[in-house]
Amino acid sequence: QVQLVESGGGLVQAGGSLTLSCAASGGTWKTMGWFRQAPGKEREFVAAVSWSDGFPYYTDSVKGRFTASRDNAINTGSLQMNNLKPEDTAVYFCAASPLRIGVASSQYNAWGQGTQVTVSS
Repeated sequence: QVQLVESGGGLVQAGGSLTLSCAASGGTWKTMGWFRQAPGKEREFVAAVSWSDGFPYYTDSVKGRFTASRDNAINTGSLQMNNLKPEDTAVYFCAASPLRIGVASSQYNAWGQGTQVTVSS
């Protein structure tokens, strides 16, 4: 069973940057994904990275601003978030999937605890 522990997040002004990290242990996975959930909204896909080759995939709203990556040596994935906007405010979750690049939350079978990202205007 894969276990995920997130770190990072916090409060930042619009235009600022934050980096989220997700340390993985146990089990195996092919993709690490990032999702977010804002108050009153459904959880939505943000980005994913293939664990084998580092291929990233992004939802349109974060393309050019967010970068998903992974470090196989330390089993840690990262989400670098630049030029943050107030609409990026949400709880962010990392997740692990046995499938290659999934955008549906149902494709992921392990989840981190979530970390709050708040972007002030």
